[in-house]
This record gives sequence, structure tokens and C-alpha cells, in this order.
Amino acid sequence: MSSLAGFLIVDKPRGVTSFSMVALVRRLTGVRRVGHAGTLDPLASGVLPVAVGAATRLIEYLEDGYKTYVADVRFGAGTTTDDAEGELMGTGDAARLHLDDVVTAFAAFVGDIEQTPPAYSAIKLAGKPLYRYARAGIEVRPAARRVHIERIDLLGFADGVATIEVVCGSGTYIRSLAHDTGAALGCPAHLAALRRTHSGGFSLDDARGPAAIEAATSAGRLPELLLAPDRAVERRPAAIFGEQQAQAIASGRDVTIARATAAGLCRAYTSAGAFVGVLAHRTGERWHPEKVFSGDESG
Repeated sequence: MSSLAGFLIVDKPRGVTSFSMVALVRRLTGVRRVGHAGTLDPLASGVLPVAVGAATRLIEYLEDGYKTYVADVRFGAGTTTDDAEGELMGTGDAARLHLDDVVTAFAAFVGDIEQTPPAYSAIKLAGKPLYRYARAGIEVRPAARRVHIERIDLLGFADGVATIEVVCGSGTYIRSLAHDTGAALGCPAHLAALRRTHSGGFSLDDARGPAAIEAATSAGRLPELLLAPDRAVERRPAAIFGEQQAQAIASGRDVTIARATAAGLCRAYTSAGAFVGVLAHRTGERWHPEKVFSGDESG
């Protein structure tokens, strides 16, 4: 299966790492070039896009879209890791919280906000991930980062647990959102459960759990689960080229798109519908091949 190329969308179970899912796909496909977009903590489950073969070159385009999560935030107890795996650190009376107060508190975090990542995170400082400092008992305060939260919907609130749906940009930590909301309400909180339902243009409808992927492999149907590489850029405009221009793109040469109305990036296809690559706008009608795909790479 070494010629496979595309995206396998894994429904990552709770309790395993994202890297273990990459290792699983690498073992089942026999392809060495395998990577994933948007790491999920072991506590979290849900959509994990895994790129196989040449599709790994398109992972970067998955990172600029919104992600959607469904999360349980438990008020009344803070933890060292801001999730259910950490040690208890501070308690409060969640029974005093009113629904309207909870709604208002979450609403304050919608938009462009400054967010401090959790101490237990993979963000690196001086070449080492923050969680290594935390595990060694070294107190390091991560720098706040600007992130974007598009919306937060409260799906339910009972027994001190708020179930929310969050649509957010890259780099947003739902654990930090739980902690910060608790701090705003004067009642410590932590992330009790997290499930990602959308990421990189993929949803749970596209995803398969590890058992289903293994079963498909045993039945010789694993290639049927692979989604085409150009799914990574399906939200970009598309342009169709004749044979001569398609060959120019394949050779890495600039091409022109007359009367182009969009700048940025676009998808390039042959008149037969084969994915040629990703073009970046230069000036005027001139576009440059950023990523080039041959026929056996495009799925």
C-alpha cells in the first residue's frame, strides 16, 4: 500500500495519544510518511485528521480553519492540569452558580482573546515542552497568546457541570477556557470531558474508530476509507487548466489565470478533473505552484 495518498479521519478514543493513532495508520498502511493535524490530548476524543503519503504536504492548510468541540466543564474543583487527570487544587461551591451567570461568563470569552496556555501543555520553552517543567516541579508561566473563539453555546447545565459547544481557531485551549471561566465566576473549574466534532473541514461523519479501521484493513478495504488529498483545500477557489498549463504547473512554472477575482491560494485541476496542486497568487494574473501533485499522488 506504499502508493496510498489521502486523509484517513480517525475517531480517536479517549485515553490514547494522537501519536499512537499515527503509528496505527503507519502500521496498517505500510506507509512511512504519515502525520496528523491538530493534536488531541489523551483525555480528548474525536476527529483527528491523519495524512497518508503525499497528503502530508497539505497538513498546513488544515490548521487555519475552525475546530468544533463539545466539552464538559466541571465547576467547584480546580486541578493542576486544568483537566480531570490532574490533582485537586482549589474547591468552590458550584451550587451557588446560576444559569444566567454561567452563560454570561462564557460569552465574555467569545471573540479575539488573550489566553494563557496550561502549564501542562506541549508548547515549548527553551526547547522543552512546558509539561516537563511542570512535572519537575519548576514553575513556569507561559506567555499569553491571542486566540479566536467564534462562538460558545451552552448545551446544558446541571450538578455544577456545563456542557458547551465551542467553535474556535487554531491554538485555542479548551482546558484554559474552563479554568478562566471558573476564575471569572469565582468558582474553580476544570475540563471534565472533551470531544472534537469538526477539524480541518472534516467531521465525525468522516471519521472511523481504530477497530473499524483495522477491520477495513483485514477486509482489504482500507483504501476506501481514504479521502482525497485535495479535501485539505476544498474551501479554496478552484481553477481548471488545459494540458499545456497543467504541465507548466507540474514543472513548477508560473501560470496565468485571466480575470481572477480571488487572491491567496487556489486549487488547480486538469480538464479531466485530476488534482494538479495548490497555487499561490503573485501579482496580477500570475499564480505560482506552491504544492505540485502528480497523477499517482492525487488519489
